[in-house]
Amino acid sequence: MLEVETKYQLDDREALVDRLERSGATSIGTEEHADTYYRHPCRDFVKTNEALRIRSIDSVASVTYKGPKMAVGDSALKARKEIEWCLAPCDADGRNMEQLFDALGFTVVTTVRKVRQSYGWPTDDSEYRGFTLTIDQVEQVGLFAEIELIIPDASADDVQAAGQRINSLAESLGLVKTVRQSYLSLLLEIIGETS
Repeated sequence: MLEVETKYQLDDREALVDRLERSGATSIGTEEHADTYYRHPCRDFVKTNEALRIRSIDSVASVTYKGPKMAVGDSALKARKEIEWCLAPCDADGRNMEQLFDALGFTVVTTVRKVRQSYGWPTDDSEYRGFTLTIDQVEQVGLFAEIELIIPDASADDVQAAGQRINSLAESLGLVKTVRQSYLSLLLEIIGETS
């Protein structure tokens, strides 16, 4: 599966929530995320555009690998393969996975903390069915919205078509300030570190 998404700087949360409700979106829920990113011992993830993290959602851990970003033109659109699995029930808090990463020579870059409120379009007749929009309050970084669409492994044309659908939804919701950087990159700039 490919994750295709665009991130937006958000200035007015209430206005976006109002537009979401008028579009037929419903709140899926609010979660607290703590995403701890790791450096590979012999591969530079910055150069390869990959990411490895342990994500804790409301204290339940999962591991995520994000593959290299696909080239999708000169836009804020991101498309990449994502592999993720939950560590519960045997390692619900992720401590065993942390120890494994440490034993293999991985080191922690930093942890990105956010409160995420998610919205979706549940009705079969909605033109936006399959989309997820999240509103993220990222600690030390700011307020953002992300629109995501998961598609099967696909061609560059399929990714571009997904991007056009994301742009159309963003326009209808008044989202215009795209952000190219990841939350990790934005946080590292603020705290003055490199990944």
